[in-house]
Amino acid sequence: MTDTTYTPPSVWKWEPGNGGKFANINRPVAGGTHDKALPVGKHPLQLYSLATPNGVKVTVMLEELLEKGIEAAEYDAHLIQIGEGDQFGSGFVEANPNSKIPVLVDHSMNPPQRVFESGAILLYLSEKFGEFLPTDPAKRTECLSWLFWQMGSAPILGGGFGHFYAYAPEKYQYPIDRYTMEVKRQLDVLDRHLADNRFMAGDEYTIADIAIHPWYGALVKNRVYEAAEFLEAHTYTNVLRWTEEIDARPAVQRGRMVNRTWGEPNEQLHERHDASDFTEKTEDKR
Repeated sequence: MTDTTYTPPSVWKWEPGNGGKFANINRPVAGGTHDKALPVGKHPLQLYSLATPNGVKVTVMLEELLEKGIEAAEYDAHLIQIGEGDQFGSGFVEANPNSKIPVLVDHSMNPPQRVFESGAILLYLSEKFGEFLPTDPAKRTECLSWLFWQMGSAPILGGGFGHFYAYAPEKYQYPIDRYTMEVKRQLDVLDRHLADNRFMAGDEYTIADIAIHPWYGALVKNRVYEAAEFLEAHTYTNVLRWTEEIDARPAVQRGRMVNRTWGEPNEQLHERHDASDFTEKTEDKR
């Protein structure tokens, strides 16, 4: 990758290991690479994940349900090391043919119900337990509009801006400028909306906030890509206000720890099988 321009060939050919942080696991085909069954813990809800922004959405949702006293939301969270290709094991592919975290398997159903895609998992859990999704039709629609806004917008942030700014083997101005412009537009969309709303769907904290916060809250607080200065994150004051309020929620603080394998040892809980794990099994206790 030394030329400043690229002329695509008539037919694209895959070159394994062609650079970038995730080159060792990226490939143009689906399916498994090895036989490996998924572990199953003691609770009906089994989560297979990593504490990326998409993974954090679901652990926060589950911890928020538990914070409300919903015992049926107890869960086991199993670590999936995507850098090592765990998502291509046969059991994981059976649960999610797209080989992406997070995946939830609900064993309270017969047969067990798989749910993949983080937005689908949030919606599934909110409908299952009747929480964090407004019942008023207008408010529910507003909530779902913002939920799907996040699902459509985050690939621009992660796969676009995050990749070319932080992970690409070489820096090129055009893609960085292109995706920076769009991410700043997205932040402005959020900032203007949150100027008139406490949360994404009004005064009620919902799955829209749970979905958006791990991406855009982390971005403005410099927890992903180390790009807060580059993006002038401090100028999005309403996004920062919203982020800080959500950051203070105990369930959010716990959810961010689950399946986390980086950062301070006391903030890493590689696997979660019981509420006591937060005080007894973080990495600083090992």
